[in-house]
Amino acid sequence: MTFSEQLPAEELTGLESALYEALNPLAAALRARTTGQPEQQMWHGEPVDIALSVLAAWKVVDQEVKRLTAVAAGTAGSYGASYEQLGAVWGITRQGARKKWPDAVTRPAPGTTTLALFGGRAELAPSDDTWTWTATAADGTRSDTTAAPTKEEAAALAGAFLKEHAR
Repeated sequence: MTFSEQLPAEELTGLESALYEALNPLAAALRARTTGQPEQQMWHGEPVDIALSVLAAWKVVDQEVKRLTAVAAGTAGSYGASYEQLGAVWGITRQGARKKWPDAVTRPAPGTTTLALFGGRAELAPSDDTWTWTATAADGTRSDTTAAPTKEEAAALAGAFLKEHAR
């Protein structure tokens, strides 16, 4: 059973209303761009053209929801969620979740240390004669892999990054 199947009908109705309220300005703006008419005249014109403008707006919303979903899956994975857990929440299998969000879950390498600071996570790993670190901050920002001469310096740099990108 998915979360949406557990929502009471009044909550689903409220969600639908909120989505339509958010969609209307976007549909009006898209229609104004394609027709050259003012946004206030969104509902004036051929019904098929109006319906297609609404459909175009839903496409933009769908793409943004997919992007935000991938960010949420990556954030959950960075906090230790497994593909099995992601799949359970989404109502799909572990393999389906891995296919849908291939980079959401990472396995730390042996010798890796994980830091949880300021709502984010950083991984420190030994690499030859240096230490590298990567981080995912609370705001979803991911760092590039960065090297430091010691584990302590890597931890300090990762901590500064996480603090800078805290919510």
